[in-house]
Amino acid sequence: MAHEFKELDPNAPTGAKVTNWFENRFPSAFAGYKQHMSEYYAPKNFNFWYIFGSLALLVLVIQIVTGIFLVMHYKPDAEKAFASVEYIMRDVPWGWLIRYMHSTGASAFFVVVYLHMFRGLLYGSYRKPRELVWIFGCAIFLALMAEAFMGYLLPWGQMSYWGAQVIVNLFAAVPFVGPDLALLIRGDYVVGDATLNRFFSFHVIAVPLVLLGLVVAHLLALHDVGSNNPDGVEIKAPSAPKDAEGNPLDGIPFHPYYTVHDIFGVGIFLFLFSAVVFFAPEFGGYFLEYNNFIPADPLKTPAHIAPVWYFTPFYSMLRAITTEMMYVLVACVALAAAFAVLKTKMAGLFKVVILGGALVAVAAMLLFDAKFWGVVVMGGAVVILFGLPWFDLSPVKSIRYRPSWHKYVYAVFVVNFLILGYLGVQAPSPIGERVSQVGTLFYFGFFLLMPWWSQLGTPKPVPDRVTFKPH
Repeated sequence: MAHEFKELDPNAPTGAKVTNWFENRFPSAFAGYKQHMSEYYAPKNFNFWYIFGSLALLVLVIQIVTGIFLVMHYKPDAEKAFASVEYIMRDVPWGWLIRYMHSTGASAFFVVVYLHMFRGLLYGSYRKPRELVWIFGCAIFLALMAEAFMGYLLPWGQMSYWGAQVIVNLFAAVPFVGPDLALLIRGDYVVGDATLNRFFSFHVIAVPLVLLGLVVAHLLALHDVGSNNPDGVEIKAPSAPKDAEGNPLDGIPFHPYYTVHDIFGVGIFLFLFSAVVFFAPEFGGYFLEYNNFIPADPLKTPAHIAPVWYFTPFYSMLRAITTEMMYVLVACVALAAAFAVLKTKMAGLFKVVILGGALVAVAAMLLFDAKFWGVVVMGGAVVILFGLPWFDLSPVKSIRYRPSWHKYVYAVFVVNFLILGYLGVQAPSPIGERVSQVGTLFYFGFFLLMPWWSQLGTPKPVPDRVTFKPH
């Protein structure tokens, strides 16, 4: 159907005339603005946990803009890459600021994304009908990790080179296809110019396009089903109270109310972000490692190779998988299979399938090297997040109305994740190895046992409408 032009009074203000001119020629943009901003009703009880989604979008813009300016001067050549970064830092006008904004932005991205995901965990934002929103979010996290890893190689310093060497070599542990897979990723038999070029192309073009597509899908899926809230009450459900126009009484338009709310959060974030950029861009060696200010030297291995802080919890899980740990995992698989067969009411055929699967898994765990299973555990630690909507069987969504002891389970999970992150930065030690092994078991146990423990206890009564105290 053709769009009908809307005519204004000749005496209308100039601003109204300009807006009307654009609206007549680009009506879908204005319809999108109404659908996703001015007429998108969000719950009126959002708290500060809900600012991190918009902050993640802000950091994405910062990374894209600063990345464009860095690419203007960066040379993806093993002989010139390090020198080109030094040239940016020393000779390009304001180059040091752009580089520090980009490096600080990488860490800031993971800070806000981790907090954003934790908010989803607290309030059950992954539960029905938002399963797809959560899956898109986890895919964003996965793409973000790939983007950060590839970008970490580009400065071509000591930690860039050796970190990439260690991580890429892990793929060689994959049975049968490992060596060929590692060769394909590197583009050569060692990390070199070919590796730098392919990582550069993926970091600058391929992964950002995927990331942007996933962000758009994440937002569209969210706005289709509506935002969750701290009470876990569906304000757009058929039974929820609505006004004469069909808008939820417990909701308010996203614009201007939450745009102002988010701008306040952006102000605080930019204050902290600027403080780091101008006063502590290395952040004690966590954001920019000191060894990475030394040119890459294939003949000199650093004393301790570790990834950047946002990868270290998963790196700890990788290092936790030793030959001894494999026997513990075999015992876990055997116990899980025995419990499933003895305690669940399933047909005999399913019990045979479970036992057969457990035997195959145990055989594979004993047959293949522990290094390979370390890679599987490290990847599984991210992939398991995708299953969260189906692991959580609690009758209520929000932590507010779950049994009080659930808060302690979540607190232990967070502390455990932080400890794993700290251990990943440290040099290997016997005590650290044991702690990381226990932490790995707890991390996976938190998710895999969730169908059991999430149903324990008596939840508190959930209100019919959102609880909101104006301030």
